[in-house]
Amino acid sequence: MTDEDIAKKVQSGDIEAFGQLVERYEAKMQRYIKRFLYSYEDAQDTVQDVFIKAYTNIQNFNATRKFSPWLYRIAHNTSINLIKKRGKEALPFFDPDTLFPHPVAKQKTDDAWNEQELRAAIDSCLDKLKPNYREPLILYYFEDMDYKSISDVLHIPTSTVGVRINRAKKKLREIYNKPFTNASLREARYERRSNL
Repeated sequence: MTDEDIAKKVQSGDIEAFGQLVERYEAKMQRYIKRFLYSYEDAQDTVQDVFIKAYTNIQNFNATRKFSPWLYRIAHNTSINLIKKRGKEALPFFDPDTLFPHPVAKQKTDDAWNEQELRAAIDSCLDKLKPNYREPLILYYFEDMDYKSISDVLHIPTSTVGVRINRAKKKLREIYNKPFTNASLREARYERRSNL
């Protein structure tokens, strides 16, 4: 059964069916929220909160659309609210990428990273990226979402998703290629090289 079929069953009163959605998405939600919140120790509580909200609002889910962006949107909002509450990260109130979206930039082969190098860079430098650049990278490279799904999660135009991902990769390259400034980044890069 598809996620959407299970969601329909829950909407029809089959409460037990929601457990199937939890089984399918619990690990994904933990990974996503842990990467998005990065240093917060209470990611597990946030995951539980996401599923409670999803269950409570399941009647609002449009079963003709994909379930995963709807759930990730709840996770996104819950994480943003926690960040605001904790005051640990400044959220961008003026986002020029949203107000003035640009056409999606085409990737050039000379600017492309191989997948292994890119994932290593994201893992070791993620906390140094602003949230509006960090999250599209997580959704694209770790949650395997396409631009349309990311657009649905973040409520931004599809063209903006492409712009943010490309800009995030450039910023990532700048951070990653800076001289070593801390032990964890040095270790991450050494481990990547030794695995090649």
